[in-house]
Amino acid sequence: MTLYHNFIGIDIGKFEFVSHVFGRKETQTYANNPEGFSLFLEAHADLMQTAFCVLETTGGYELDLWYTLIDRKIVIHRADTRKVKNFIRSYGNAAKTDRLDAQALAKYGRERFSELEPFKPQSQHAIQLFKILQRRIDLKKILVAEKNRNQQDSIPLIEKGREKLITVLTEELETLNAEILKVIQGDPLLKAKHQILQKIPGIGEKIGYELLILLPELGTLNRRQIASLAGLAPLSNESGKFKGYRRMGHGRQGIKSTMFLAAMAARNSKTHLKEFYEKLITKGKAKLVALAALMRKIRVIANAKIRDFMLDSSSKQKLQDAI
Repeated sequence: MTLYHNFIGIDIGKFEFVSHVFGRKETQTYANNPEGFSLFLEAHADLMQTAFCVLETTGGYELDLWYTLIDRKIVIHRADTRKVKNFIRSYGNAAKTDRLDAQALAKYGRERFSELEPFKPQSQHAIQLFKILQRRIDLKKILVAEKNRNQQDSIPLIEKGREKLITVLTEELETLNAEILKVIQGDPLLKAKHQILQKIPGIGEKIGYELLILLPELGTLNRRQIASLAGLAPLSNESGKFKGYRRMGHGRQGIKSTMFLAAMAARNSKTHLKEFYEKLITKGKAKLVALAALMRKIRVIANAKIRDFMLDSSSKQKLQDAI
């Protein structure tokens, strides 16, 4: 086990981030930009060689700092927001400020580091792809909203304006999609993973790259860990004699909707996954429950196939090095 001497919690916002070193009283606030990153690294230069940094996922605001730290070989952990909140509640603290959150993340790292996986990016293009995908997701939401409004009665002027906006948004989405595929095709590892995912029923070109970008840990964690990150881990729903359907937890933003689309496609395919879904329906399971089970099954298959590919690639490389 790696020996860490310093545990740093970092709470990140859109414009600033707050850091706290476990065992110290003070916290520091820095701008969430390259200048702020440099000041943070200078202030903690004597700690970073043996530091374990814990950061929460915050919709993308954390990515620039993540990769800045990774480039400098600093160990970081992407914390599950819900687990951290439960950790804080276990100490009876209901208050919430950026300073308190940074202190809680540092304490969480100190107490749980032996069970926490360090974050390892799958590609040097990861941050670029994430930003493009987030932009694509934002524009897609606007497009769907405009198409829904276009079904309502309106005056010609507004309808004409909506049609123009729909055309512009559609063209921009096609441009972003093409750029994502271009980046993936230019990265041998990402290209190989993308091709592997597309062989799984229900996963096409777009769902494949969304999984790669939103879930870079795919293939590096066990089935329970990846299920938790994806928000697909079944949670018990029982009390006394009551036993209800298990529900899914909250996972990383965007993954669950992507997996739902994959399950819908797999359900309509002529494959073993369709048979799996239909067996559940035959047993009396509700359609949404059967779809949730299908989502989990696709996730397990995807994780296993990427893991096997990475292990096989590692074995081949070791053999080549030996020769």
